Amino acid sequence: MIIPDGADNGPMLQEATRELEAAIHDARVAFDCIGLGEIDRAHTSAVTARVAIDAAVTAMQAALAPSAGHPADSGELP
Repeated sequence: MIIPDGADNGPMLQEATRELEAAIHDARVAFDCIGLGEIDRAHTSAVTARVAIDAAVTAMQAALAPSAGHPADSGELP
């Protein structure tokens, strides 16, 4: 799997990329733990994967937010 470095996309998208990489790792660990019967460890890894995904979503939302000084998308005209 090729994961872009996000070098040209700003620090928020770089952070989203790092968080998604962590989520991939944690999901794989959870999958392997289920196969080994280590349900408690699988649960912990699944939770940490979910937290990493939430952090990635937050970073992407920040990257998509309107720039400072521009009107927010509130439906009002400038």
